[in-house]
Amino acid sequence: MAPCGFFLDHYRDLLEASKAGGYRLAGFDRPPEPGDLIIRHDVDLSLVAAVRVAEVEAEAGMWSTWCLMTRSAFYNLASKEGEWAIGRLRELGGRIAHHAVWPHVDLDERFEPVVAWHNPDSDYMMEPVEGATNAMSAPWYDPPHFRSDSNHHWSHRGRQDDCPHAALAAGELEWLQLLIHPEIWAYEGDTMRATMESFLDADRASRLAHLRDDRIDLS
Repeated sequence: MAPCGFFLDHYRDLLEASKAGGYRLAGFDRPPEPGDLIIRHDVDLSLVAAVRVAEVEAEAGMWSTWCLMTRSAFYNLASKEGEWAIGRLRELGGRIAHHAVWPHVDLDERFEPVVAWHNPDSDYMMEPVEGATNAMSAPWYDPPHFRSDSNHHWSHRGRQDDCPHAALAAGELEWLQLLIHPEIWAYEGDTMRATMESFLDADRASRLAHLRDDRIDLS
């Protein structure tokens, strides 16, 4: 097993640990049950990172729920890249949910009726969403049954915690909603700053390719 860290080799370890612990995959279409593992991804920055992580999951015979933004400053679901990403995530077995920006809910035919707020405030984070399931509402969200990788730190009950792979492998968690941000894992870096620098380097290369596709003279 790779050392604990936020990189793809250890994400593979997390997936294998969940299988060793006897967990079964679940989504947000029914209340969680003992033995469930709900893998949720909030895609904040990069569709390419999302697809890379989804490919790792597919190699492990696993799937997850992908929360995609319609109001992102970093990607456009209506672009060629966005349409490719949605199609590829579905092809790999993923379920497509909505990563909404308060107070806007832009559910359409691209999404299952599941919403997770982007950078939410506590006054609305767990409130019901009309016509949809709020991924951070009961019964899907319960602090003892939730782990997040936000900002390169595992968190539990709002406090930093250990990597959950050992608890998963041992079957110690009754059930778990595991929140993964794919950019943290797909780009290299020992800190959040270093990982974001890697993302920005890759994004610059992607932007240059977009400029060439748009017939911009870069000579």
